[in-house]
Amino acid sequence: MRVVRTIADLRALLRPLREEGKRIGFVPTMGFLHEGHGALIRQSAARCDATVVSIFVNPTQFGPSEDLANYPRDLERDQNLCLEAEATVLFLPEVAEIYPTGFQTHIEPGRLAEPLCGRFRPGHFRGVATVVAKLFNIVQPDLAFFGQKDFQQTVVIRRMARDLNMPVDVVVVPTIREADGLALSSRNTYLDEDARRRALRLSEGLLAARAAFDGGEREAARLVDIARTPLAGVDSVQYLELVDTQNLEPIQGQVDRAAALCVAAYVGSTRLIDNVLLAPLPADAGLSLARSTAGA
Repeated sequence: MRVVRTIADLRALLRPLREEGKRIGFVPTMGFLHEGHGALIRQSAARCDATVVSIFVNPTQFGPSEDLANYPRDLERDQNLCLEAEATVLFLPEVAEIYPTGFQTHIEPGRLAEPLCGRFRPGHFRGVATVVAKLFNIVQPDLAFFGQKDFQQTVVIRRMARDLNMPVDVVVVPTIREADGLALSSRNTYLDEDARRRALRLSEGLLAARAAFDGGEREAARLVDIARTPLAGVDSVQYLELVDTQNLEPIQGQVDRAAALCVAAYVGSTRLIDNVLLAPLPADAGLSLARSTAGA
């Protein structure tokens, strides 16, 4: 695995691979990697000839009261995970490499950035879309891999790639969970033993709602109520919404199209998000929710 820190070095490394017709996969991350990231890297390694992993804690997606300065970092651990997952290249740019002096161009992601997390994190998806667009231009991957846990992010990125005719297939990989159901997240490191137990309420509610859906329940309000019941054990719930997977608009009445049940809540001072996908069609249709191409 090669480690590079500049755009020029990365492009020089990838150019001959591209000229040879090699398929390049890309996994953008903010570091402090876990098995969820490992799953993305391994999927890329299985489907591509070369896999680039970037680690960049993007300052433009953090609000003024958020945890940029305290975001967890462990580069040695990250490098070992990338190596074990068979990454080909690890890209470690500094902030000045991505946002040089005078930088002033940003991507405005539009209505998809407004609901759910967008209501509570103004400017967040503007920062996400901008840095991902830059990284897509830098790496020029054939496939880019994202985790379903950040569901709204995947919808924003797929729409950006489609609207701007970016020649990249966006692949969304199902959420990786601990044995007890907790979705893997870099922010789980903030949770003490008691907080972790309470954090399980998010996945308990979501998985109970999905089980009810699989059992035939189709009333949106009832599914939300099922997911809400365990959330009494968390400190505060920002949102719990059942939305259309394509436009993120709330679903009311009967669930008659592909849907995502999404939650954001605070456990202590730690903000956690999670979601489950619901589809009123056979499981094969659900797989289409987790895969998208820029040209589709």
